[in-house]
Amino acid sequence: MFFKHKKRYTVYTYGAEILKQPAGFIDNVDDELRETAAEMLETLKVFNGIGLAGPQAGINKRIVVLDIPAEYASKAATPGEVMLLPRMPLVVINPEIVRYSEEKDIADEGCLSVPELFGPVERPVFVQFRALTIDGELIECECGGLLARCLQHELDHLDGVLYVDRMVPEEFSRLEPKLKRLLKSGRKNDFKKSIMK
Repeated sequence: MFFKHKKRYTVYTYGAEILKQPAGFIDNVDDELRETAAEMLETLKVFNGIGLAGPQAGINKRIVVLDIPAEYASKAATPGEVMLLPRMPLVVINPEIVRYSEEKDIADEGCLSVPELFGPVERPVFVQFRALTIDGELIECECGGLLARCLQHELDHLDGVLYVDRMVPEEFSRLEPKLKRLLKSGRKNDFKKSIMK
């Protein structure tokens, strides 16, 4: 009889030092980075997420993996949604937002690093996004909908910012007792949440 070895997938949680540090730029895409990207995509799938940034996986580099279902496109889909959603899952290197719309909206966000907690965050509705794919293709496009929000959320991670840091004080205070409990349990688990699969 053959036994399948289980693999441990880990996401760093609220309170972890790596989540507060700006991530480093990636100079070149090599086999090691491709392997890292593949591991991050597996982790994203196991944790049932739509986005994961390098620091959340313990990697202090400017890499993000995304897997946003195509059905989450806006009714009037932006060029970025038309271009990128059919290509999911997607790995982007050194991603940046080069322009934000003045129009903003508020929506609840969650995060694999802040498990089971949700809170309202105001963000620009549209962003001009630029990045390299893992294959070295430069992409630049205007993004809206869930894609725009997810990109802003994940790029915040690359700068050491969590969505709870962007909540207005009264909303943050509502979550604060739960965040304190999360910190307490995080200390017991080295600020890591793992799934064996």
